[in-house]
Amino acid sequence: MVVDGILYAIGLTAGGALVWYLTKPWFGLPFFALSLFCLYFFRDPDRQIPEGPVAVSPADGKVVGIRSEASAPSRISIFLNVFDVHVNRAPIGGTISKVEYTRGKYLVASREIASSQNERNTVTIDGERTTVSFAQIAGLIARRIVFYKQTGDRVAKGERVGLIKFGSRVDVFLGPEWEIAVKPGDRVHGGSSILARRKQGECRS
Repeated sequence: MVVDGILYAIGLTAGGALVWYLTKPWFGLPFFALSLFCLYFFRDPDRQIPEGPVAVSPADGKVVGIRSEASAPSRISIFLNVFDVHVNRAPIGGTISKVEYTRGKYLVASREIASSQNERNTVTIDGERTTVSFAQIAGLIARRIVFYKQTGDRVAKGERVGLIKFGSRVDVFLGPEWEIAVKPGDRVHGGSSILARRKQGECRS
């Protein structure tokens, strides 16, 4: 459980109890319902991290797009609805070489335009003879992006690194040394679903 969920739940429960006491009992029920939802939303289950030269999904959700061009890194876009786990994980192990925050809009995160127009936090990880980036992208409801690490920190593959609060999007950028292992429409789980595999002859990451 993410601490934020407990804090939200305590606040909503206290508000519901106050409304219950000052007015009529059923007026406090929506606060109690929202409190339970926050506990559900901020859940943080353990995951089995796959071994080997693979890149794992940094988030739970649905693959809504894959862009592969010879002149640019391949991009895998994952949409998180409000019922998905919103804890983000490192797609590969390595050293965080760059963290870049970009102000932007709060368009519906499932739309393609959200990748370039929405508020986002882009993280670059240098692994062994490979570099993988991922962007935490805010959505229509999501208005806060949380990232726990700093430039220079080392992370393990599948390690918890951040959180996007309420419905959002994560884009993953992979170089030509990776072979994509998912397709649009697939459901993925952060830390445990394999997004891509290193091509034969490439070093392990």
